[in-house]
Amino acid sequence: MTRIGEKRIHEVRTRGGNKKFRALRLDSGNFSWGTEVCTRKVRVLDVVYNASNNELVRTKTLVKGAIVVVDAHPFKSWYEGHYGVKIGIKKGRVDAAAAAAAPEEEEKKKSSHVLRKLAARGKGRTIEDAIDHQMASGRLYAKITSRPGQSGRCDGAILEGPELAFYLKQLKK
Repeated sequence: MTRIGEKRIHEVRTRGGNKKFRALRLDSGNFSWGTEVCTRKVRVLDVVYNASNNELVRTKTLVKGAIVVVDAHPFKSWYEGHYGVKIGIKKGRVDAAAAAAAPEEEEKKKSSHVLRKLAARGKGRTIEDAIDHQMASGRLYAKITSRPGQSGRCDGAILEGPELAFYLKQLKK
């Protein structure tokens, strides 16, 4: 059973002399943001839901299909660099004068080519409200898609759309 903690992986010999990598403890993994086609290595912070067994949530066991909370910072910094737009800012926290002054200073530093590129990327840009709220808190819900006890890795995908809505409803119960 794989738990959250400092990385500890054992090599296991299997039939035919092949090897499995049994992860006993993991603290990070590669998670992909499907709609933005972006994958980043992020820290796994907590296990919050498991459809098969609540005991696995209580003991913070990482298994395939578990819903975990991951650090949002790598995705947030990528988004800000890619689109040139800050996301996950809590509404009403920053005064208007400071917010208006900061973007002007940054735009002066960027070349016209970079500004054209950011404007072209920004045309089709949309972000889900639920994802924006999660970015503001610094944590994202994700689903583990790999089998940590077999592959020694904890990879997954950020929850979005109806799947995110379903799991948020399950977590409120």
